[in-house]
Amino acid sequence: MKDFSVNGVKIDEMDKKIILHFQEGMDICERPFLSASHVLNISEDEIIDRLNALLANGFIRKNAIATNHYKLGYVFNAMSVWELRAEMIDIAGENFRKLGFVSHCYERPQVLPHWSYNLFAMVHGRSEEEINEKIGIMKKSISFDFVQMNLIYSTKILKKMGIRLKDKNYV
Repeated sequence: MKDFSVNGVKIDEMDKKIILHFQEGMDICERPFLSASHVLNISEDEIIDRLNALLANGFIRKNAIATNHYKLGYVFNAMSVWELRAEMIDIAGENFRKLGFVSHCYERPQVLPHWSYNLFAMVHGRSEEEINEKIGIMKKSISFDFVQMNLIYSTKILKKMGIRLKDKNYV
């Protein structure tokens, strides 16, 4: 297998092995990169350095855990959708981020007259009451009037994973 580049960034054989290893998940332990170093036969520091380089060069976007909220007891999951004045979207998004319980928040275009919401923020809870409490905190966190807000509850968990490289020959 030869080296190749994506967007001008060269990926070598070890980068490929690291990507293939971690796409299957990380060991749940105090030092998952050390655990991986034993499998990959390189140092923990080299794994971390290579992942940081892949991140800095845009080859990977993030290294994050994709949890199954239902198994953790968070069976109420609601996408809060907000209609805000355009100049207030960034402020609201930053305020929501600081709360610590919004798992993701992003701007989306309105599709008028059918869909006027332009900011989405996901909230998880163990009960509908917990969701409502969190929404109340979100409303208080913005010091301006929003046009309207609504909740869309999830009814099942969807597949949550990034692109998968099938095998060593694919990379």
